Amino acid sequence: MACVTFDYVNADAADAPDTTGPGAAPRPGGAGTGRLVLLTTSHRVAPGLLSWPAWQVLRTADRVLAADPHHPQLPYLREAGIAVETAAPTARELVDYCVPGGRTAVVVTSADGESALTDGLARLAGSGREPMPDLELLPGSYDLPGARLLDLVQVMDRIRAACPWSSIRTHRDLAKYGLEEAYELVEAIEEGDRAALREELGDVLLQVVFHARIAQDDPDEPFSVDDVAGTIVEKLLHRHPHVFGDEAAETPEDVKAHWLRTKAEEKQRSSVTEGVPLAQPGLALAAKLASRARTAGLAVPLPAGPGIGYELLALAVRAEAEGVDPEAALRAAARAYRDAVLAAEGEAA
Repeated sequence: MACVTFDYVNADAADAPDTTGPGAAPRPGGAGTGRLVLLTTSHRVAPGLLSWPAWQVLRTADRVLAADPHHPQLPYLREAGIAVETAAPTARELVDYCVPGGRTAVVVTSADGESALTDGLARLAGSGREPMPDLELLPGSYDLPGARLLDLVQVMDRIRAACPWSSIRTHRDLAKYGLEEAYELVEAIEEGDRAALREELGDVLLQVVFHARIAQDDPDEPFSVDDVAGTIVEKLLHRHPHVFGDEAAETPEDVKAHWLRTKAEEKQRSSVTEGVPLAQPGLALAAKLASRARTAGLAVPLPAGPGIGYELLALAVRAEAEGVDPEAALRAAARAYRDAVLAAEGEAA
């Protein structure tokens, strides 16, 4: 007799193996020792949007049960004419129901899974003395790529409403954290630390979602994270006509030309210096201004003056012309200096 272990029953539906395969017909009950199906669904997919194998087994089952009376799927199942019992039978009770008459029972699992039930089934099956129904885990819906972002939005919404600190933050309050997280992300990239990179990307993403949630509370000009996402999607579509339109781009240079042209059409700026944030680090600022001038074909002599500032300006412009990021180059040199300091401290100790 077939037996499937349920060690993974508490996992998200996206991670669970599909034991039937797309379009597979349900195995009929009424023969042998029956069938017991645990039907998992993802809370990140709209209720009622189930796979075809899930609908098939639900329609042909002798009994459908759900322990959670508020399970989001229940109204849609009942609307489809499927009778769902609100009950939490034990493993013993379900086995005794399925085995004698070869019946099929479906348990619509809750978001937390059915650990007590699966543990009980594992004990019965492991004894080797019990006639067992075919045990099956059937994913009814799967997460789409990016579905966990919905969790982040929901968590941030709850934090904003319930946390005494987060509930009173403003955009200005968070500005310094945005800079810190961006620097930490750059550091993870430059050091090649994959674990840190994953964490720092999450921290940067948190800043985006947090700011969007604050913006949602604005009394005059509110917007949400969906508006933020919609804006960047529109921008990407417009600036990639070679991907989403009819224009051609064979090289990275062609892509950059498309980007600059469409950006110029969008912004309608009167100066190439518009949109360059003056609060960024000095070397990056100098390199950005030099890049804008060079792209525009402007031959602008460097201003001369006393002091190291003008020397640094010249170095930054030279680095940009040679394709070197002066900020990254200085950080690399500074890290080498830090290592030298550590070595000197070790020798002194």
